[in-house]
Amino acid sequence: MATSVKNNFPNPALVSNLQQALIRRKDSVQEQHHSKAKEPTRASSKPVVLVTNGEGTDSPGLTFLVEALLRGDALLDVHVCAPQSDRSACGHSVTTRETLAVCSAQVGGANAYQVSGTPADCVSLALSGVLFSWSKPVLVISGLNKGATCGYDTLYSGAVAGAREALICGVPSLCISLNCEKNVSCESDLKDAVTVCLPLIHAAIRDIQKEIFPKNCFLNIGIPSCPLTNKGVKVTRQSPQRSSLSWQAVSTNRNPSAGHYMSNQQSLGIMLAQLGRDASAAAAARRLNSNHKNVEVESVGVAGKFSSQQTTKKYFRMELTEKGQQNIEEDLDSRALEEGFVTVTPLSLNANGHMEIQSSVSSWLAIALGGDQ
Repeated sequence: MATSVKNNFPNPALVSNLQQALIRRKDSVQEQHHSKAKEPTRASSKPVVLVTNGEGTDSPGLTFLVEALLRGDALLDVHVCAPQSDRSACGHSVTTRETLAVCSAQVGGANAYQVSGTPADCVSLALSGVLFSWSKPVLVISGLNKGATCGYDTLYSGAVAGAREALICGVPSLCISLNCEKNVSCESDLKDAVTVCLPLIHAAIRDIQKEIFPKNCFLNIGIPSCPLTNKGVKVTRQSPQRSSLSWQAVSTNRNPSAGHYMSNQQSLGIMLAQLGRDASAAAAARRLNSNHKNVEVESVGVAGKFSSQQTTKKYFRMELTEKGQQNIEEDLDSRALEEGFVTVTPLSLNANGHMEIQSSVSSWLAIALGGDQ
């Protein structure tokens, strides 16, 4: 009886089909893994924007600006590093002989740090690489600040100093302020001011990435007191005017202690350090007074002639009062702002090449806001 041996090998065509199916499946799985691995890279590729201000992290203008930058499809990676208390008129001072305290926080939905220093401290610290994972932001914005920063007042302004410090560190920057009117302006004006300045911010970010943003200067942007009824954007020059410095003598019981100005959110370490300094100062004063008769008057200064056994102590308070506009040219920042224009004033680190910078900013602004997207 003949026995037939059956061939148990699979059909070659079937084998080929199975191999191709397995290869396609493998390629599909690898592509999915590759795609997932790329997702964090896409997220981190968003333009990084650093925001600071002069009035501290509790300022509503700062919150409104950050919320607007994060809203919608802006696709910005926004971080905040700002003073924890109001440092509006500290100029470009930096802290060299004290330790700064830095506390993490949230401002307008963005990760933030509160710093017990000046706006210049905040920007310098943020750009140093010790706080944030990114190495360098695309843009630094100081704002939105209450009160105009025009003319020579920019030299006193902590907000302007924050933007200037960014330029010194090689990062493009804007300082944005609302020309608030006393007893007239309200929080809604701050929101409107943010709405007005957003096109300028987005145009700046876009053109910085294209490398066509004006170099060697930062832009000091002023928003008029009625933001939504502004007369348009105007490139201006810095005026020679400044606020008047008015000094008033005050009595000792009207001189609040340093603790009065300290933020409620300051760390315990800061308060203990202040107490330590106060105690040391008090001890030094007791040693001094043991040899001198203290004439209780009011800041450190000598008025008139006193004997060698007498010292005098006085207290003064400074107030900034605005000067009226006096026959100033139309293209100066203070006049244009008062007339209702959004002012864009380029400020550089030196006076050379001012006209060239002015022309560069005018050309950029005409393109940036002319619908050439």
